Amino acid sequence: MALDVSPEFNQKTGMGNLDGQNLEVEQKQIALETQKLSAWFGDHHVVKEISLSVEKNDVFALIGPSGCGKSTFIRCLNRLHEEGEGARVSGDVLIQGIGKSGGRENIYRSGVDPVSVRRRIGMVFQKPNPFPGLSIFENVASGLRLAQVVRRSVLEEVVETSLKQAALWDEVKDKLKKPGTSLSGGQQQRLCIARALAVRPQILLMDEPTSALDPISTARIEELVMKLRGEVTVMIVTHNMQQAARISSQTAFFLMGELVEVGPTNRIFTKPKESKTEQYITGRFG
Repeated sequence: MALDVSPEFNQKTGMGNLDGQNLEVEQKQIALETQKLSAWFGDHHVVKEISLSVEKNDVFALIGPSGCGKSTFIRCLNRLHEEGEGARVSGDVLIQGIGKSGGRENIYRSGVDPVSVRRRIGMVFQKPNPFPGLSIFENVASGLRLAQVVRRSVLEEVVETSLKQAALWDEVKDKLKKPGTSLSGGQQQRLCIARALAVRPQILLMDEPTSALDPISTARIEELVMKLRGEVTVMIVTHNMQQAARISSQTAFFLMGELVEVGPTNRIFTKPKESKTEQYITGRFG
């Protein structure tokens, strides 16, 4: 699944240098930081002053029982939460390069376009949602077209690269004109991942991306996430604690809208500092 990272391809698509030596240095950089991030639905306070940081090119898992605020939290990270009726957010979400300075800036700063945020912070939802009426090719190319990329050679190159990154190219390369909805559930989810990757996001948010999939498709998605960690920062919400243990480097445990504990995944699952974390991971509640 080789990825073309030639200077010519980088220039055409806006991809940065993926040189391995640079990645080793950049892995310690902070990709995203939240500062006292809160969210409401009307008067219901569902996310309560969450402060955490995520390292670049990491896989960061969010665990916790249903209704604890995990999904709402990640929807705040690319400004999707505010689209809901009665929804509001307070606090800061800092990422690199959304402003003219090129430094870290708050995505909720006045004047920041939510669409530009979503190009840098992609989202894959619980249920596969390929665009109906669009072919496999056009599903992947849709974000590029919205960004005014029209040259056919560039579109073809990015679509192929994104489908290869999503481990789907070999299965669909001879039927790119067929509807995206004609694929199986697992293939549709990988198509949605390819669509998100096509615009070269810095961060990829995944909200229980395997919960509706069979074990074989789940294993394919997990393998894909592991391969993507060298190219993009991944934040994944999961109810499957074994999945979190398999694929993530850092884990955060949420309970009733609060961040109870965050740290290296191995420590969270073997020597948690908080009793509530231990109770949850040992199945005493949740």
